[in-house]
Amino acid sequence: MRSGTVAVIGRANAGKSTLINVIVGEKVSIVSPKPQTTRDRILGVLTREDYQIVFVDTPGLYRGRNALTDLMMKTTETTSKDVDAILFVHDGHAGIKEEDVFLMKKYLSLGVPALIAYTKIDIMPKENIPADVKTLFEAGIAADVYPVSARKGQNIAKLEKAIAAMLPEGDALFSEDIVSDRSEKFMISELMREKILLKYEKEIPHGVAIVVNKFEKQENGAYAIDLDIVCEKKNHKAILIGKQGQALKETASFARKDMEKFLGAKVFLTVYVKVREDWRDRASLMKEFGYSSED
Repeated sequence: MRSGTVAVIGRANAGKSTLINVIVGEKVSIVSPKPQTTRDRILGVLTREDYQIVFVDTPGLYRGRNALTDLMMKTTETTSKDVDAILFVHDGHAGIKEEDVFLMKKYLSLGVPALIAYTKIDIMPKENIPADVKTLFEAGIAADVYPVSARKGQNIAKLEKAIAAMLPEGDALFSEDIVSDRSEKFMISELMREKILLKYEKEIPHGVAIVVNKFEKQENGAYAIDLDIVCEKKNHKAILIGKQGQALKETASFARKDMEKFLGAKVFLTVYVKVREDWRDRASLMKEFGYSSED
């Protein structure tokens, strides 16, 4: 069989995590329309009869503004140099810019097989697709381009086969029942962060970390989960909580429903909001909250 790792790389909000979730058939990465949704390197594993694709979802390419963002970009750089193939995901709806060509050339010239997933074709004029492919060809981009829509499932099967064909012959890296390398506890924290990204605007969601203090399965099969939402400023805490705690209640309820779906069991969720000023630029706090160059 064919088996190997594939780095999924692209600009922020290109649709990387959504594409991986659709191909794998399970939610292994959270999604939102905001940049910096993915902060960690997360594996999504697809196992078929004759191949296994281990997708490595990386943080979206983004200009650094703090130590956390710098760490995220370092994660992407390191991952791209230690895989069997690269899938560069480009937001087709956004067109082709000079910076897109620069980034594609950078990552597609690393000496490993690569192709381009040109996403979101369901929300753009179809006549733009051949024009953009021509632009890439004339700019010297040699990789094959696969126009896809993860939301509509268009050309996903064709893309999957093309990815598998790039991989070397070898044994499966994971057992067939594994779809991610991340723990349930990690996914619970990510589901909470996803709901904050969807609920709140501007800078607040990006300055949030989730710390799971308690994650216990009880005798009746239900889960007792206690977590902290850590933000950077007192006024952010007030916004997160909302008038009479209404905003926090709505967000927690939103998250709890997805947690129950993910765990397949009842969840009793307790949420607190705490302030740790400028934690994204403080190495000790970043490490405490699970973001470390040693990961």
